[in-house]
Amino acid sequence: MSSAAPTTTRTAVEELLRRIGEGDPARIAEMYAEQGDWKLDWPESEHGRSATPWIRHRSTRADAADHYRELAEHHVPGQAATEIERILIDGNDAVVLGEIRQTARSTGRAYRARFALHLTIENGLVTRHHVYEDSLAVAQAFDAKGASEEG
Repeated sequence: MSSAAPTTTRTAVEELLRRIGEGDPARIAEMYAEQGDWKLDWPESEHGRSATPWIRHRSTRADAADHYRELAEHHVPGQAATEIERILIDGNDAVVLGEIRQTARSTGRAYRARFALHLTIENGLVTRHHVYEDSLAVAQAFDAKGASEEG
């Protein structure tokens, strides 16, 4: 990263969120350490299933880029929004609270999911990315059987 890289937890988190909003997986991934701890609060049996392949644990910067690429591939462009309600900082740790709104590409079903994102920032880079979200809302939006029953 350049000498203008974020140096505080808050500036790093704000830069990460800005890049996520821009949607370029490679630029987002630049904010992650080469090795990191990335976990999602989903049942292990649901990780990486075909309808939601981006939902799995990750450990590298390349994995981070893949996550954002897969996330974009499975949602309808232009039908997404994220509302950040609060960013809490404690040393190198940050918790981002908010709500995402997306539309599943495979079913056309819109959903809202509240989330908490626990990040750890070291030397301006994300070393921990733990997501706690309304996994039921996401799973239901991607449930092809449920979509066909309603359609």
